[in-house]
Amino acid sequence: MRESRRVLTEGWARAEGNRLVLTPQEREVVDRVGYSGRRIAQNGPVPLLAVAQLYAHDLLAAEGDNLWPGPRGTDLLQVLWCPFEHGEDCIPQVRLVWRKAAEVGPVLSAHPEPSVIEDESYLPGPCVLHPETVTEYPAPLELDEELAERVGAWEEPRDYLYHYALSVAPGWKIGGWGNWSFCDPWPMKCPDCGGAVRPLLTVDSAEWDNEQSWRPVEDEAACAAPGVVHPQPQEPTRITIGRGYTMQIYTCERSSGHTPLQVMQ
Repeated sequence: MRESRRVLTEGWARAEGNRLVLTPQEREVVDRVGYSGRRIAQNGPVPLLAVAQLYAHDLLAAEGDNLWPGPRGTDLLQVLWCPFEHGEDCIPQVRLVWRKAAEVGPVLSAHPEPSVIEDESYLPGPCVLHPETVTEYPAPLELDEELAERVGAWEEPRDYLYHYALSVAPGWKIGGWGNWSFCDPWPMKCPDCGGAVRPLLTVDSAEWDNEQSWRPVEDEAACAAPGVVHPQPQEPTRITIGRGYTMQIYTCERSSGHTPLQVMQ
């Protein structure tokens, strides 16, 4: 799958209009990816894929407040997942590893990977984290009736909508609100103890949408280039959740060792 991505990237770079150009050898590489109907052996446990690595020093708010959500004594969060669909939502199963960065040993030159994964959408593409603090507000469905009516009256004469421009920031983020894109809000509880949970990480299918209020600062120059009329959302991680949705990961307020709650929204 990684080789196929490389070939397709190079092919589109030399595309003729909207026509993909591939050599016969490159076409053979691309055609090898996908369901073959044959069983591929996986000796031993299936290795988890690395999804994200976050340090406490990356999560400092502009005013200096420490936003680190991990257990006391940790300053590193490693997010991994099984690249096969689990549960009713059919999303990858996540594992959270809280660590102390100073105690991490030598980094492996080659990470263990499974022989086969269910979908290319669950294979993260390497990218660099550029933390940016933003202010967002609850999704419209989480507002009480009176406040929702006030917001509706406030936004009526304006050119932007509360839901898309102010309420829930798109992209990968720590904390924040869920967007409730295709279902109503429902009470969420820890799978292990039934206690309250808090949002930890949102995994999004795109970094931002066409609402420019959420465009990351590092994309400003590219979008302002001559000839760019309708800038396209960026997808640096190559991850797609469902049909372009998000997956929110919640952790128990009582214990970080409890099973995280995963919700597709």
